[in-house]
Amino acid sequence: MAESWATLGVDLHVDPTGASGLRRGLTDALRDAVRTGRLTPGTRLPSSRSLAADLGIARNTVADAYADLVAEGWLTARQGSGTRVAERAAEGAGERGAGRAAGRTAIVSAGPATAPRRRDPGRPAHNLIPGTPDLSSFPRAEWLKAARRALSTAPSHALDYGDPRGRPELRTALAGYLSRARGVRADPDAVLICAGISHGLKILSSVLRERGARTVAVESYGLDVHWQLLADAGLTTRPLPYDELATDTHELPDAGAVLLTPAHQFPMGTPLHPARRAAAVDWARRTGGLVLEDDYDGEFRYDRQPVGALQGLDPEHVAYLGTASKSLAPGLRLAWMVLPPSLVEECVSAKGRIDTCGVLDQLTLAEFLTSGAYDRHVRSARLRYRRRRDALVEAITLRAPDVRVTGIAAGLHAVLRLPRGSEQSVVQAAAWQGLNLQGLSSFRHERAVTEPVDALVVGYGTPPDHAWAGALEALCRVLP
Repeated sequence: MAESWATLGVDLHVDPTGASGLRRGLTDALRDAVRTGRLTPGTRLPSSRSLAADLGIARNTVADAYADLVAEGWLTARQGSGTRVAERAAEGAGERGAGRAAGRTAIVSAGPATAPRRRDPGRPAHNLIPGTPDLSSFPRAEWLKAARRALSTAPSHALDYGDPRGRPELRTALAGYLSRARGVRADPDAVLICAGISHGLKILSSVLRERGARTVAVESYGLDVHWQLLADAGLTTRPLPYDELATDTHELPDAGAVLLTPAHQFPMGTPLHPARRAAAVDWARRTGGLVLEDDYDGEFRYDRQPVGALQGLDPEHVAYLGTASKSLAPGLRLAWMVLPPSLVEECVSAKGRIDTCGVLDQLTLAEFLTSGAYDRHVRSARLRYRRRRDALVEAITLRAPDVRVTGIAAGLHAVLRLPRGSEQSVVQAAAWQGLNLQGLSSFRHERAVTEPVDALVVGYGTPPDHAWAGALEALCRVLP
């Protein structure tokens, strides 16, 4: 069942909850997604089999919900064409037009796109540093096909300087994908293409500073390169408490913004508790602050449907940042921001002063998304990484029973909780064995108030397939 769940169809974020039963809940959720414009006319939905597997419900329930919506005119179903959103003037069309003046989704670099690296002059035999996917699995043949199609159909003026927001083909494709797969309330006019999450943060930091912000609240654990980017813009970072419900957002300080990884906290791996998601949005509404959402690995969830983007709760107060660094490769230097309408012009201006992004890769990614190749690649990669995760958990359970594996419901890394006081000795032993490992302490903010934890952050997505077994064996040898 895991094979079909991981490889069939396309991703669709929908939450079939409600007191009236699964069929009614799913029908209402799909109808609402069409009515509000999150699923646009012509969008192809997953097969009933694929969506049922993703949601963990009976296939008949999905088929019945589809049939209800076909009868109501919201969907169409034709032999050979699948189930699609009907070509009709949805009730939410007016809302979409207003939403063009309003919002989209957000993420800040997942398992962040620029995880710090050891500076050893020699190349380690095995690399388990988080922040990078298996680069050998990059879909070269499909990418080349998409590049050829994109270049052959692109108008000549596409190769000019163009719109600093990015190519409209890519912004439109991303708006559709993020709306469908991540629950983002997206409009192409609010999307800004950037050269990696760090580039996006640099742009936002500049805008926040010019608006008079002095402080940004951050998580106790995260990427020091992101904190340094904020500091370089003249912003002070203030870490928030962290516990089993993830980052505590109920007592946010007097700050201009808060930087969060709500779907899968990096590196701890815990999703932000629903009450704390709501608290962050309430704070932004009340104070006029901005939530910076880093959705770095939102596609890679294994045990249930992905947690939707926080931006969907309030596009007016959440800037969503996403990246191709985990799903494809960091070397593409392609990321995106979905901005509140009030920030678009300022961010476009700031980007023009900092950097731009290559047109050809933008056009290729747009074709990759619209052709369905991106969905196929992500779902195949999801299955491969899930197998690695399961192998990691099984090996640790058998060979290092004193080590607890956590943060494994999603992403490309796991947190291995160690006996107290053993983190540094394990990292040192790993270096002696030619194993590149990183301790949790290297991700801890220097002013964090949360009690330190001895642990390793293991990037099981990093090694190529042929090296995974050896890397796992080397890891088990150094664990206490």
